[in-house]
Amino acid sequence: MEKKNGFFNKLFGGLEKTRQQLTNRISALVGGHSELDEEFYEELEEILILSDMSFDTVEALIDEVKKRAKKMGATESKVAEVLIREILVDWLTDHPNDSKPKSKLHIQLVIGVNGAGKTTTCGKIAALEKRNGRQVMLAAADTFRAAAVEQLMIWGERAEVPVISQGQGADPAAVVFDAVQAAKSRNIDLLICDTAGRLHNKKNLMLELEKIHRVLKREAEDASIEVLLVLDATTGQNAIHQAKTFHAITPLDGIILTKLDGSSKGGVIVPIVQELQIPIQFIGVGEGLDDLQEFDAEKFVEALFPQIIDKA
Repeated sequence: MEKKNGFFNKLFGGLEKTRQQLTNRISALVGGHSELDEEFYEELEEILILSDMSFDTVEALIDEVKKRAKKMGATESKVAEVLIREILVDWLTDHPNDSKPKSKLHIQLVIGVNGAGKTTTCGKIAALEKRNGRQVMLAAADTFRAAAVEQLMIWGERAEVPVISQGQGADPAAVVFDAVQAAKSRNIDLLICDTAGRLHNKKNLMLELEKIHRVLKREAEDASIEVLLVLDATTGQNAIHQAKTFHAITPLDGIILTKLDGSSKGGVIVPIVQELQIPIQFIGVGEGLDDLQEFDAEKFVEALFPQIIDKA
């Protein structure tokens, strides 16, 4: 395929394990069953569940396949592949909320458990947005985790963007306060705040985020603010649990799914979006500085179901 170059090539390669677990098995199922019968749907259900889609999402997906197939008057199993692709694109396509306030300064609060790749992701977003022509700054507000500040400083150097920090143990809200002042004085477009995500102590996490929000409301009242959660794709169903827990603590505006290249559980994207109605904003398909991509539903599904593109 012509599109299989650049970022698309990285996405295509990064989804190899998920294709083996999901797409290739669906194709094999279609090859072994000519009709859309109950046996076909039972085996399809098993394949989808093993790809780390939740039971509720799998039921909804199969029901939608049946509904669309009936409307088309289709009975051949090969139609299921095309319908699954169409449904996934529909479900995963984000519809931006145009009511968000427009302002010069945009702030992203990035949260996530240790090991999800949160601090690394902040650096990669900074590099990506700088390549897109934005003036970017990082704030090292995860002052709880050992070496988080130093790690973000290194990523700031790689991305060639300034980093505001006070060192480990500092008050995260104070770091954010300093960062907002610096962002306003330097005419920054995007301020990315690496904040802690300590699920083992939800009360402290909630209080910390509430304090940060108070600072932002007071010091950057005209700024638009997003809370983004970083999830590790290799954790599968646990990623959905984390998303639900964080969403209950603080409303999430978007998900960043990392380590897709190391996972056969890329199907976890579907229930996150379908059940929680939280859009995927970025996906990570490698360790490099430029291996974080803005999520595009059509390209994601195209990379996941390449044979369907070729057949169409």
